[in-house]
Amino acid sequence: MDIYKVLEILNIKYKEVEHKPVFTSLEAQFIKKQIKGIGVKNLFVKDSKHYYIVLLNDNKKANLKEIQKVLNSSRLSFGSEEELETILNLKRGYVTPLGIINDTANLVTVIIDKDLKNKTLLVHPNINVKTMAIKYDDLLKFIDYCNHHYILY
Repeated sequence: MDIYKVLEILNIKYKEVEHKPVFTSLEAQFIKKQIKGIGVKNLFVKDSKHYYIVLLNDNKKANLKEIQKVLNSSRLSFGSEEELETILNLKRGYVTPLGIINDTANLVTVIIDKDLKNKTLLVHPNINVKTMAIKYDDLLKFIDYCNHHYILY
């Protein structure tokens, strides 16, 4: 499925900019001068049974122990590059909640930091040379359309 076609089907408005490749939220700071929104840090993590994409404000440090409690999980670790490519068809540095469009087996749950609620979010459209500004509610609509679950923490 094509992200842009899904956004059109769902009547989701977005703005997008092209830029040099970025692999971390720290490298992506300059993008916020080009497009308005909250920078989002995206982490691909797993426990013994499930995979997750964790979204949080890019100025926050991920607290995996807190997220483990929310998920009632004994241990979270980062997914491998092979798992990322197999499940979401993404490479390291491309992680984005929009990647669930490629997860046809519905293996990934999206975990969203409550501080992102009702904000305009800056995410990659499955490639790290573009950034898209999309409203929080529209992201939820996209997640629902892709038949995935999300958890607000």
